[in-house]
Amino acid sequence: MSLDTLVQQPPFPSESGSVSSSPFDADNFNAVVMSTYGRFPLALERGAGCRVWDTQGREYLDFVAGIATCTLGHAHPAMVEAVTRQIQKLHHVSNLYYIPEQAELAKWIVEHSCADRVFFCNSGAEANEAAIKLARKYAHTALQIERPIILTAHSSFHGRTLATITATGQPKYQKNFDPLVPGFYHVPYNDVAAVEAAISELDEGDYQVAAILLEPLQGEGGVRPGDVAYFQKLRQICDETGVLLIFDEVQVGMGRSGKLWGYEHLGVEPDIFTSAKGLGGGIPIGAMMAKKFCDVFQPGEHASTFGGNPFACAVALAVCQTLEKENILQNAQQRGEQLRAGLKAIAAKYPHHLSEVRGWGLINGLELKADIELAAADIVKAAIDQGLLLVPAGPKVVRFVPPLIVTEKEVDTALQLVDKAMATVTA
Repeated sequence: MSLDTLVQQPPFPSESGSVSSSPFDADNFNAVVMSTYGRFPLALERGAGCRVWDTQGREYLDFVAGIATCTLGHAHPAMVEAVTRQIQKLHHVSNLYYIPEQAELAKWIVEHSCADRVFFCNSGAEANEAAIKLARKYAHTALQIERPIILTAHSSFHGRTLATITATGQPKYQKNFDPLVPGFYHVPYNDVAAVEAAISELDEGDYQVAAILLEPLQGEGGVRPGDVAYFQKLRQICDETGVLLIFDEVQVGMGRSGKLWGYEHLGVEPDIFTSAKGLGGGIPIGAMMAKKFCDVFQPGEHASTFGGNPFACAVALAVCQTLEKENILQNAQQRGEQLRAGLKAIAAKYPHHLSEVRGWGLINGLELKADIELAAADIVKAAIDQGLLLVPAGPKVVRFVPPLIVTEKEVDTALQLVDKAMATVTA
């Protein structure tokens, strides 16, 4: 089946036997929704576990999971129960009042991380904004820095707000949105010498480095894991200088890496770190966590209307508790090893097209060779035709981020479909 005609195909029966009465009308959609996404011609209407169905009833194996967001897959009983229970009780009140569900979730996070305090918001970009603001206030009040700089990495991704696209080390996300927010400086990832040189150069001028903001593993930048020695050296530099070490764990955290937090792979603890995506399993929630010494916010200095409301916190807590109860981190580790082994076998089968497989747990990338015309999007489109959903991580990397509950059989099936997709695009 051609991807271009996918939404015009005759209906396929769903598990319940019901299908939509007519094809999804993309023209009507595009007439009223802003064109901020390059969408594949596919309209999804329901899901169960690691599978989703489109409006024509066709089934797909979902290795996108809302881009590393649907931790427990689709319609997981724990989430259904939490959603049902909380919406019947209380779904939203102002943060002007104490919210018990917020305290329960914060307590779980603190007990399962290096953090002492938690601030709740709605997304990863908001969590990173909170971290940036906290770092700046700490710089002014604790370090007496008048013009603070936050170092970030080339190829990073930290969000779509003006501050977070400035922090993002990819010019394509910044084009036509200037003037950008001052106070950021980009350095190569996994390069200690570049960080030391930047600190020295900036500290001799009008600015001074106050924080280093990095992803433990770069997701949008091509699924590139951090080097252990690099991060341990950064921790040493921060300890010696007072510079804050901030980790963006929006994509890699909450078990995605096979450990609860990405920093656990690196043998260091951040001073501040952020989470979103997988925290709510698909329900919008973000969080910024900090150690007590740098928790300098006072009432009125930062806030979020919806952040930490009873509904989002109750569902997120159910996700967190299910990770423990169902031993899902172990599954993420085992299925990740299985997936990487299978992808390496496929890469060996197509040595002229594929160059590398890398990742942690269930965030993995299959990189295409730079000197060929084939792009990651070509493989993604071919995989959709085979009934497998994948997502690019840049122009030359195909990303694999299935729900953390994915089974051994489903990983095997996905690998077979990737092999078929490769056969199609290389024919």
